[in-house]
Amino acid sequence: MAFSVISKKSGKTYFLHGKEQELKGGHKVTLYYFAGTAGDNALNELPSGYVVSENNRTGLPLLKKG
Repeated sequence: MAFSVISKKSGKTYFLHGKEQELKGGHKVTLYYFAGTAGDNALNELPSGYVVSENNRTGLPLLKKG
């Protein structure tokens, strides 16, 4: 089951995704993002060291290091 969060403002459910990206110079980083549907890159749990917050104006979830 993909990790999900429900927006307090809109009530819509968002699913956490992660994608590995290679930067110039060969350094690899993981990009995290929320989407309205669970896709191929959906994660089952919140990465360690991160917390979910919500943008007060738009209601979109944000992933922050905590």
